[in-house]
This record gives sequence, C-alpha cells and structure tokens, in this order.
Amino acid sequence: MKKFLTLLAIIIALWVYMGRGGTDHTLQGTLGEFKDKIQQLSKDPDLQNTLESVSFELKSLAAKLGNNSKGGTDNSELVPTAEKPKLTTPAQHVFSIYNLELGDSRANAEKQLGAPKRSSINEYGLKWYSYHKNYQNFVMAAYDKDNRIAALYTDQDLISSSKGIKLGTQQSAAEKALGTPLTKIQKGFAFYLLPKDKEYDMYLLDDSYATIFYDKHQNNTVTALQLIRKDIEREKKDYYTKPSKSLIQGFEAQLFDLTNASRVVHGLRPLTWDERIKGTAEKHSDDMAVHNFFDHTNLKGQSPFDRMHNDHIYFSVAGENIAYGQMSSIFAHEGLMNSLGHRENILKPDFERLGVGVAFNSQSQPYYTENFYTK
Repeated sequence: MKKFLTLLAIIIALWVYMGRGGTDHTLQGTLGEFKDKIQQLSKDPDLQNTLESVSFELKSLAAKLGNNSKGGTDNSELVPTAEKPKLTTPAQHVFSIYNLELGDSRANAEKQLGAPKRSSINEYGLKWYSYHKNYQNFVMAAYDKDNRIAALYTDQDLISSSKGIKLGTQQSAAEKALGTPLTKIQKGFAFYLLPKDKEYDMYLLDDSYATIFYDKHQNNTVTALQLIRKDIEREKKDYYTKPSKSLIQGFEAQLFDLTNASRVVHGLRPLTWDERIKGTAEKHSDDMAVHNFFDHTNLKGQSPFDRMHNDHIYFSVAGENIAYGQMSSIFAHEGLMNSLGHRENILKPDFERLGVGVAFNSQSQPYYTENFYTK
C-alpha cells in the first residue's frame, strides 16, 4: 500500500510539474523525456514540497478510510508522524537545536536535516533555510559566507541545553538557570531598550544572542528558541531593517511556515498558501503603513470580510490576524501566538487556506496581515 501511495504521489507531482511551465504536455512523450522530468523533479524544491504534500494527503486519506472501516476515527492516525531525533547535550554552547550548534557546517546540518524546503531573506540580510517533514521537526537555519551556521530557530521539541532548558521549561526555571535577561541590545553605537512587557527573554551567551520565547497560554513555558551569532546581530546597525522586495517576500514566506509549524505542534493540518487572499492581506498592510493606522477595520469602514468580498473571495469561514512593529517574522508570530484571538485563528481547525501580506512604513516598521479562510 505504501509503495502504491508513493508511486501515485510521484505521478501526481510530475503531472503538476509538467503543466506548470505553460506547455501542453501529453502522455505521448518519450521515455527519455519522462526520465528527464523525473530527474528535474528530484532537484526542484517546489516539487519536493508538492510531492510531500500529496503523499501526506494520500497517507492521511488512507488512515481515515482504514479507521472508518473499523467503525471509528482516530485523529492521531490522520497525521503521519515524523521520527524525532535523539537529542544530546550540546558540547560547545549552552544551546543546540536538533543537535546542531552555531558554527557547525552546513554540510553537517543538511546531513541531519535533509534538503531545505525553502529559502527566504531575513532581517540580517541572510537567508533562512527551512527544514521540516510536513512541518514536523521544523528548524530554520542561516549560514555565513563560509557555510557555517550563523543562526538557528525552532518552535518544536528539538531544544537541548547544558542548563537543562528545553521545550516546556517554566520561565522561572529558565531564568534561574541563566540569570537576569538583557534589558537592552547594542546596535552600532546605540543601545535599544527591550520592551518591559515582552513575552521572551534575551541573553548574551557564548558570543551569541539566545532569545527564549514563552507561551503565556501554557503557563509561561518555553515555546521557541532563536540563536543568533553576536557578530551577525551587531552588524545589523538599526533595530529595524530597511525594506526591500526580497525582505517583504521573506517575511511573508516565513510567517506562513511558522504558522504551519505551530499548527502541527498542536495536532492540526498545515494550511495551503492562497495567492489571491495574499493580495487582500498585502493591500491591507500597505493601507495601514501608508495611512498610519493599525486596525482590522480600514479608514473606509471596511472589515476584513468586506475586503475579501471586494476581491471576490468567497468563504464559509474566514479570519484575519494583524501585527505591527515586530522586527522580524519570528517575533511577529510569537507575539500573535500570545494574543488569544490571533492564536485562535492560527490554531483554528476549520481553516484551510492562508495568505500573508507585509508592508513597511516610512520608518522601516513592518505591518503584517494574515488572512485565513475556507471555501
């Protein structure tokens, strides 16, 4: 059965790939052409995602049908489970993620993580490479010019520490182990004060900045970890990064992946990217940035649902998240997860599709809009 599902997934993914370029392909191609397409498919990250997604859905459907034949449904069997690595205590640093530490080689990272699913520009001018299996074992890594790990992030149970800190550790225990967190961070010759009411702690450890995010809806326990090498952080001269098209696209892609990683942690299916509603989200972020307001209702009195209808997007259920001023997609996502209404949208089982739009105002402050819906 598994072999059949895998073969069927390959055929469907290849069909998608052959139609993607706008050429009218038929089944009368030569065997050599078919082999070429298979070889291209194996090297194409987008098609790897397509193949994995199709395989995921087929396995889920098979599990569901199997359960129904037994007269019931076990939701735990609907999501294929990826094997979690055996975590070890880091050798060189206080923290590691997926047994990887800052300074490790990219070759070593990808030997363990596999090929990246996506790359996108982040606020440091580096690329976040995202690694996961249907958003399980989700890790983002950035590399320096020597292909050494310069940054790491995860929001899953992949955190190891020489101080005993891991996913689910109480904030009080983490602070007892690490001491008083930073209250300011240096950028060039300036110091920026960190918010007092923040839901994270930042530390300077082993010549790197470790940001520990907490989930206030789960008893203030560790929910995610970001590691950035100190020299990389210090090279970013300002708190905010000057906007560019690639940075906007990067933040949008990262928020999409972060949302799906959180959904999978909570036993939910990943959402599908929707380019049409991404346009709706982008226009609202642009509107807020240009006209200096922050609200779900725009200055014309239109709600998110009005804007969706105006863009001819029809839905059975829909929702919107907005965020403003966070320096990155990661900080925006973690903030949304600590805001009850926004968290409910991210973790709403009924939603199937998502589009993300990001825009910057004249002070380089980002506005984020997430639009969710189901047809």
